[in-house]
Order: sequence, then structure tokens, then C-alpha cells
Amino acid sequence: MDLLIDTCLMAGRVMIESGSEMYRVEDTITRIATNAGVPNSVVYTTPTGLFFGVKGQPVSEFRQINQRTINLEKVQRVNTMSRKFADHEVTLWQLHTALEDIDQNTTFFPLWLQVVGAMVVSAMFMVLFSGQYDWVDFAICGVIGGGGYLINYYLSLWTKVKFLGEFLAAFVIGVLAYGAVHFGLGQNINNILIGAMMPLVPGVPLTNSLRDLFAGHLLTGTVRAVEAFLTACAIGTGIGLMFRFFM
Repeated sequence: MDLLIDTCLMAGRVMIESGSEMYRVEDTITRIATNAGVPNSVVYTTPTGLFFGVKGQPVSEFRQINQRTINLEKVQRVNTMSRKFADHEVTLWQLHTALEDIDQNTTFFPLWLQVVGAMVVSAMFMVLFSGQYDWVDFAICGVIGGGGYLINYYLSLWTKVKFLGEFLAAFVIGVLAYGAVHFGLGQNINNILIGAMMPLVPGVPLTNSLRDLFAGHLLTGTVRAVEAFLTACAIGTGIGLMFRFFM
């Protein structure tokens, strides 16, 4: 029973920390418990904590969620191991060991590749939203978007305050866009800002909040929606201050 509880809580913690929807987390934990011979498990999830218990037994444990990032590869790997356990391809102990490996050794994209991805996303979204194929703004928008993503990455590490990092990154992006247009490196500051902001936009949290709300997880869906709203406010405030000081 102790091994089952630890396995279920580890699977749920890894999925929540990696950006999974709450209904998927609860479904995965319930399936693991059922396939281990415990069909009467009780699971309750929030963005900051995870509870697991068994009906009729004085067994209940809690795991705290200390961080929330986006790493869908971890979510996919946990789901894959859960399916293997359901198909009796692995034992409970092997599942526990595999989850520990997923938690500690799953590689993530290197920082330079993340910055390149942010540059591509920024430039492409500028074209998508503005409808203008301006190659001058296309290049500078990519550079500023990648720079803003890099600033947000390091500020998040140094300050440990999510919204502060996004606010300062948005402000710096605004200043860089203004400087680029002022010195003739770009032409339309609005188009540049539209694209360069996109790597900071909380698309995954907002989507997950809607999916949780539709699945009936009202508390989690509301909390994630508020988090996405605060992120949008931080980004908007950073750009607004730039316009207030420089425009």
C-alpha cells in the first residue's frame, strides 16, 4: 500500500508540475490504483497540492506542488508508463522506478534552442496578426522576441516571482521595440510588439483552465484562469509603462 500511494502521488506531482490538466492527473492516478487492485481510491488535486486516500482505510497522504512549468514530454511519458502498467507490461515497483527516472532525468530543450524557438514564434505571429510581410520588422521582431524570452527566463530564476519577471520582460521588449523604430531598425512598433509579446503569452495555462472548467474542476479551472489573467496584466502593464515613459 505504501508503494502504491507513493507511486500515485509521484505520478500526479510530475504531471501537475509539468503543466497537465487536472482531470488527466486524477484519471491517471485512479487508473494506476485500480490496476494495482485498489478500486476505491480517492484523489483530490489543486495547482499547489495533491491528496490521495483509500475509502474505508485510515490511509491518506499529501504532496505539495512547489513549481509549475510546461514540459509535455514528462506528461506523455507518465501516461505511457501508466498504460504499460495497465497492460501488465511492468510491475508496480518498475512503474515507481520509471516515474523516478522521468522526474529526475527527462531532458529539456537547451536554452539556446528555446530562444531560437521564441524568435521564430515572434516573427511568425507578427506576420499572422499584422497581415504584413515586412522583412525588416520580421527580423527585428524575432530578435526582440528572443531577447524578451531570455530576459524572462533569467529573471524568473533570480527573483522566483513569476509575474515580476514577465512584467520586466514586457517592459524591456517595449523599450527595445521603441529603440529599434527610433533608430531606423524597424518601421512599425505595433507590429513588432504584437509578435515579440507572444512567447510570454500564457497560452497553455489558459487552455488548461478552460479544459478543467469544462471537465467540472471549477476550483482548479478558476485558479489557472486567474493566474493566466495576472500574467496578461503583468505583460500589459509592462508595455503600458513603456508607452507612458517613451511615447
